[in-house]
Amino acid sequence: MAPSSRATPTRLPKRLRGATSSQPMAERPRSGQPIGAGRGRDYDMAAGRDVSGGLEPVAVTLWPPGESPAPFQYSPDCVPGADGAIDPTEVTFQGCPCRARSCSARSCPCVWLGRRGRVLRCAAPLLECNAMCRCGDGCRNRVVQRGLRVRLQVFKTAKKGWGVRALEPIAEGSFVCEYAGEVLGFAEARRRSRAQTARDPNYIIAVREHLHDGRLMETFVDPTYVGNVGRFLNHSCEPNLVMVPVRVDSMVPRLALFAAADISAGEELCYDYSGRFRNLPPTEGEQKAAEEGNVLRKPCFCGSQTCAAFLPWDGSLFPAADTQLQSSQWLPGHT
Repeated sequence: MAPSSRATPTRLPKRLRGATSSQPMAERPRSGQPIGAGRGRDYDMAAGRDVSGGLEPVAVTLWPPGESPAPFQYSPDCVPGADGAIDPTEVTFQGCPCRARSCSARSCPCVWLGRRGRVLRCAAPLLECNAMCRCGDGCRNRVVQRGLRVRLQVFKTAKKGWGVRALEPIAEGSFVCEYAGEVLGFAEARRRSRAQTARDPNYIIAVREHLHDGRLMETFVDPTYVGNVGRFLNHSCEPNLVMVPVRVDSMVPRLALFAAADISAGEELCYDYSGRFRNLPPTEGEQKAAEEGNVLRKPCFCGSQTCAAFLPWDGSLFPAADTQLQSSQWLPGHT
């Protein structure tokens, strides 16, 4: 799986306005490091073994025997990118004053995540209680930060490369997993995108949020070298997951994927790479890409009745002068 850079236009809660974070970043790990190497261990990617190398609360199995994905470093959470532009681990939000074990929607200043319908109606950003909050670890407004809680399997698909399927039923509105990787600044995201060839998988995702004052907030996440199970999720024109930006400790969002419908055991998990599912219309970059012609885009194999035939593509990381030249090298593809 390799998603395109895409827009996720959403509107921020008022209480999030004005917060910023910026700290130097750690150096990017070598791309040849094996899965799980980030915690000082080598990991044997045998079928049925845990893809996360024990780093997730629930094991992520692999299928079939004798095959494994290309090596990468597994991390359950986003990490600072090599460019040093953004630090997703910095704590900049103030905590809530709630002293109860679990916060109440009527009194807690944090956005309550407990009502599933809020997530299902649209992909509006949410806010969880954080490290500075006085509530306990069992607070029901701590969901995404607890990590993976459902059994998933990375498996080889017939046409789409690697994918992810559920090994147990997942109720509509439930948190499934994050899309974790290196958090990059625009310049580094653009550099990596332009360095790709037509055959290279593209994992970089661009999430764009429109603030109340007209400003645009962009978040770039790249799980090519460091990432989690979310990097294997495929696109669908009729997805069963929806991506929602969730703030915990700072303005840098965690890209959380929730079940958009009841999901059966054995069902493949997919989301809309374009970000338009339960969201606003396509951005100018996406619209321009569509107008440039389908010859520059890779086919979609989701098999849905409303399939658009091609994977979404966003050319906004390329300047207008060389979009046509570079676009053949900036296409989402499957791995």
